Amino acid sequence: MSAFDWPVLMQAGLKGLGLRPVEFWALTPAELKLMLGEVRSVSPLARDQLDALMLAYPDKTGEMDDGR
Repeated sequence: MSAFDWPVLMQAGLKGLGLRPVEFWALTPAELKLMLGEVRSVSPLARDQLDALMLAYPDKTGEMDDGR
């Protein structure tokens, strides 16, 4: 079972937004949601979150993959 209500999405995309079928099917679900006005804001990374990421994934030092 699909998590998307395709008939409703197709109606909104084809009739509401005036998309051609090829344009509708070329969109990702995220792009379609954005075009339909769903705005979900993502908070920027806080300093402590950045520090945690830097600890978990430190920059590698030494020789690069291409031999430099």
